[in-house]
Amino acid sequence: MKRILAIAGLTWKAAFRYRLFWVLAALLLAAVVGLPLLLKDDGTAQGFTQILLTYTLSAITALLSIATLWLSCGTLARDVEECQLQMVTTKPIARWQIWIGKWVGILALDALLLAISGAAVFFLMQYRSGHLPANEQKILHEEIFVARASIKERAANLQPIIDQLVEQRFKKANLSSTDQAEIRKQVTEQVRAQAQVVPPGYPRRWVIDLSSLPASVRTQPLQARVKFESADTNPGSTYSTLWQIGPPNSPRQVRAEQVLPPSSFQEFSIPAGLLDDQGKLTVDFINPNNVALLFTIEDGFELLYHEGGFGLNFARGLAIIFCWLALLATIGLAAASLFSFPVAAFISLSILIMG
Repeated sequence: MKRILAIAGLTWKAAFRYRLFWVLAALLLAAVVGLPLLLKDDGTAQGFTQILLTYTLSAITALLSIATLWLSCGTLARDVEECQLQMVTTKPIARWQIWIGKWVGILALDALLLAISGAAVFFLMQYRSGHLPANEQKILHEEIFVARASIKERAANLQPIIDQLVEQRFKKANLSSTDQAEIRKQVTEQVRAQAQVVPPGYPRRWVIDLSSLPASVRTQPLQARVKFESADTNPGSTYSTLWQIGPPNSPRQVRAEQVLPPSSFQEFSIPAGLLDDQGKLTVDFINPNNVALLFTIEDGFELLYHEGGFGLNFARGLAIIFCWLALLATIGLAAASLFSFPVAAFISLSILIMG
């Protein structure tokens, strides 16, 4: 490990010698501080978050990705071209230790820069959120600055119904294997359509079991996330949706009306205290429109519940970016082990584009 850390230290020295660290720090600072000042949001909590997070994290990822690829290709290829690596290999150190040491050094540099820029984004968001109106600040801290998990209705097993209908059709005629496969496909689509399509004036019920969640989560407000498709091809259409949420035939049941667009995920709040004695939430949807609406089994309806704070979720996002940088460093070093710097950079970019 001492040898690997020694190579990592030499990689850091090379980064400072090329002034890469200081140039990157200046560019990241400009991206984190300058972009939010140039881009104006619409004053809402969602717009504020989307503008600040999307552009700053995208700029950070792009800058660190380019620098990681450049450094990983250059530090190894140039050491070979300038005959510095030949001097290192005469020492009691294996070639794989040299490779791992450079990889560790690049990742340590990325981790430091990502931590500094990520912390700057986090505290900038906290600071700027204080200038939002009071009602938007409430939305920000209750709905956006939270880490949420999702839970769905346990999917019904449609296979027995499909098998029964297919068997009934097979008994009526002698069919070839090709015809049997086509009939099974048609029956499967019909059964799935019956489970997903809500005709005009008809209801659709979801029963979601929350009994496995902690009591502290079940007593909090929830968020419903819905997505449906419509037979209407007008892209600007919106549809009235009627929802009855809570135990059926109970005074605790609440009724809500939402006007929602199709083909996109939409969310609305569900008050606390609507679960039944078994910890299940019943949600009834009534279609008041003149066209049928389709809620897919996979993502038609799900509940979102509070799982943690914004800081933890933000750290997860930075960890994903760090994994991406680790992949770039691996590709760059692998190419630089075999080729010169220009060819290694070209091959690395080619691999990324094809991937």
